[in-house]
Amino acid sequence: MKRRDFLKQSVFASGMTLVPSFLKGMEFLSAHQLSGYKNVIIIQLSGGNDGLNSIIPISNDIYHSLRPSIAKKKTETIKITNDLAFNDNLKEIKELYDKGEVSIINNVGYPNPNRSHFRSTDIWQSACDTNQYLHTGWIGRYLDANCQHSYQAIEVDNSLSLAMKGKSINGMAISDPDRLYRTTQEPLFKNLISTTQKEMLDDDNQGYLYKTMLETYSSVSHIHSTSKIYRTTAEYPQNPFAKSLKTISNFVISGLKTRVYYTSLGGFDSHANQLSSQDRLLKIYSKSVGALVSDLKKNNRFKDTLILTFSEFGRRVKQNGSKGTDHGAANNVIVIGGSLKKAGVYNELPNLFDLDKNGDIKYSIDFRSIYATILGNWLEVDDQSILNKKFEKLRFV
Repeated sequence: MKRRDFLKQSVFASGMTLVPSFLKGMEFLSAHQLSGYKNVIIIQLSGGNDGLNSIIPISNDIYHSLRPSIAKKKTETIKITNDLAFNDNLKEIKELYDKGEVSIINNVGYPNPNRSHFRSTDIWQSACDTNQYLHTGWIGRYLDANCQHSYQAIEVDNSLSLAMKGKSINGMAISDPDRLYRTTQEPLFKNLISTTQKEMLDDDNQGYLYKTMLETYSSVSHIHSTSKIYRTTAEYPQNPFAKSLKTISNFVISGLKTRVYYTSLGGFDSHANQLSSQDRLLKIYSKSVGALVSDLKKNNRFKDTLILTFSEFGRRVKQNGSKGTDHGAANNVIVIGGSLKKAGVYNELPNLFDLDKNGDIKYSIDFRSIYATILGNWLEVDDQSILNKKFEKLRFV
């Protein structure tokens, strides 16, 4: 990789990607434009969340027999139907479900599943086939085809995922707008700006870097002040994941013209002592998302927001010898929104009588059909050109 290309893919100390146009022409919506402006919040449960202990086939004898130590008891669940229940740590998600604001999509996966965290994450983030290797993500290609500015897709993190990388435009990774502002006010940064004349720099290597710094400095005050248009007073849980969702809420309600937000909650690789670790993480997820939805509703932005939660794979149906589960294949996906067309349990439950040769749930819905639905039906763009193939659209929006 050329040094200049490396710089384009690198990350600034503040957690913001170094792309020259990423701060140009910051656009914000006036109050009357907010209505109907749709956005997507994508949450990745990293590590492979166990879907069977999240949305539980509570009456299925195979579930209980293959998981003698880790199967959830009825007293540890919240009933959906006689056959299905939420993990009791998903209380806030169940409340949204009862209001018709949740769609549970079962058996989501892809052909010839890969059980490596890294490779399966790449497949989900790039929307490629198992034997295909892409260097762009599905959101990055959305930016390339439909957007002009990097800020139209923001990842609340210190680094940028493959999902957000396009060929000509990358999304923006930012963990804290205030921290970014403080960085540009440091003496070293200001001195570099004051002693560097932009017109004297070439367009390669360190010249490229200095130009980016100049552009950053010229625009960061605007980001800092505009992100203060709305500062939520809603109560969020005190954890890093909730803080990320709070940052997203401030951006959405301030009117930042961003269409896609991305964040993650890690720790779901539950090979041992799964019950305590997963229950703790599901509680963090549920309470944090509950706070986010409440905030969006209070400001009339929930009906224009779609929240997608996925994990790179599910877990093996049979528990292992360490009271945990090993890497699996198909999993459930949760979609939350104020404008769902089909809420509730979207499709058939996992068939535990007919597992694949590894003892994993077989997929019946390709995850790229979910992406195609979001792109085509929600963001109203050409999903086929972005996904490089035509996938059947679903009916949740």
